[in-house]
Formats: sequence, C-alpha cells, structure tokens
Amino acid sequence: MQPQKFHSMNDQQPPLHWTDVEDIGYALWELSPQQNPLQIGFPALRDMVLQLPGFSGAADGCNEKILEAIQMNWLEEFQDQD
Repeated sequence: MQPQKFHSMNDQQPPLHWTDVEDIGYALWELSPQQNPLQIGFPALRDMVLQLPGFSGAADGCNEKILEAIQMNWLEEFQDQD
C-alpha cells in the first residue's frame, strides 16, 4: 500500500494518527531526507512525530511497536532514495 504522500497541512490532507505508520514514515523522510532514522532513539522519534503538521495524537498514544514500525517505514524511504 502506497502512503498518502503527506506533504503539508496546506494540502488539506486528513490528520495523521499513530496507526498511520507508512504516512508518518514518509512525512519524516520528507522533512529530513538525509537523516538516518536508525540514529534516532524512540523518545526523540516520538517527539518528532508529535511535531508533524497535521498530526493528531497524544504522546501516550504510542508504544515501542508503533515507533519501530514508523522508524522502519522511514528507513525504507531513506534507503530507496539512492
């Protein structure tokens, strides 16, 4: 399944939630395409997600499994750019 290709709040996209791991991974890659997501710890990753434009979720709404899935989706985008 292809992510919705989140770009910005100006695109009138639906809000992102913790379960939108593919879209969140893509959005993080768009914001920081040179950043290796494996170098970011889960607390920092959670904070980055919470700061995404259009994200609608609470800090306590995620767990390690969700953060790992987001990180792996971001990693896939990071590796595909070469």
